[in-house]
Amino acid sequence: MAEDSWLIVGLGNPGAKYEATRHNVGQMALDVLADRIGGKFSPHKTGSRIAEGRIRPGGAKLILAKSNGYMNTSGGPVSALAKYFGVPADRVIVLHDELDLPFDTLKLKQGGGHGGHNGLRDIAKALGTPDYLRVRIGIGRPPGQQDPADFVLKPFASAERANLPVLLEESADAAEALIDDGLLAAQQRFHGAGK
Repeated sequence: MAEDSWLIVGLGNPGAKYEATRHNVGQMALDVLADRIGGKFSPHKTGSRIAEGRIRPGGAKLILAKSNGYMNTSGGPVSALAKYFGVPADRVIVLHDELDLPFDTLKLKQGGGHGGHNGLRDIAKALGTPDYLRVRIGIGRPPGQQDPADFVLKPFASAERANLPVLLEESADAAEALIDDGLLAAQQRFHGAGK
């Protein structure tokens, strides 16, 4: 595969029941990227749906992927796609929900722990390394005593939904910045952004 290829994975759960939930914010952001490159998702033999295209003419080739399986078993499909397209772990970008960040906040990182996020844990295990890139999309912590496992499977609150389109656009921008400018420059751009 060409050296300019990047695999961008949006984490989430399959089916209409989960489509609008906080846990699927990574897939929502991936849809924004797909619109930008004019890509349509179609089934792939790796157990995912993929869309392919370029950021711009002559720009990097993007392989956008959503696993057909559940969040906690994301590793197998991500690893299979990376092998199929010949994309090394440091050119894999995972868009995912992050409880430890306030809603409407983004953080970018490469490697590190999974912070209890089972999808990230499974990807690191399947790739054989945690050194893939992440766009951490803040969804905030649940109010009161609500179980985080229940919180992530609920739709965004109405006040959050008003700001969600901007957050999704910024998440897509962050993925593009990782590719175009590298991690450090992308972090400098998005980590201070007045949040």
